[in-house]
Amino acid sequence: MKKVYNIGVEATIEVVGGKWKPVILCHLIHYGQIRTSEFRRLIPGISQKMLTNQLRELEQSGLIKRKVFNQVPPKVEYSLTPYGQEMEPVLHLLCLWGEKHIDRLIDRGEDVLLMQRDEDLATEQSHP
Repeated sequence: MKKVYNIGVEATIEVVGGKWKPVILCHLIHYGQIRTSEFRRLIPGISQKMLTNQLRELEQSGLIKRKVFNQVPPKVEYSLTPYGQEMEPVLHLLCLWGEKHIDRLIDRGEDVLLMQRDEDLATEQSHP
């Protein structure tokens, strides 16, 4: 049966939708290759099971690749595929909008904290 989308964003959300996939992709954009344990440090709110599921789905979608090193203990690294790198401008705009939204919430007196801004991550990546 043919899959029908009513608007292009439906296909995008199907691939990168949810709470964790965009976060995973943003970290891969900023840091390049990331090990599973490093994801757990970067995304403290995600469970191991959820992280594994999200990584598998992103891999099946062709956005990330998984590299297994034949060593003891086993080492696995994830990175973006060229197809996944095409998401960078979209995710960057989402980050910028989110930062403006957080500033708006703070201006309204809400108790909100942004741990790290998108430009901070870009600076960190270029100056490790």
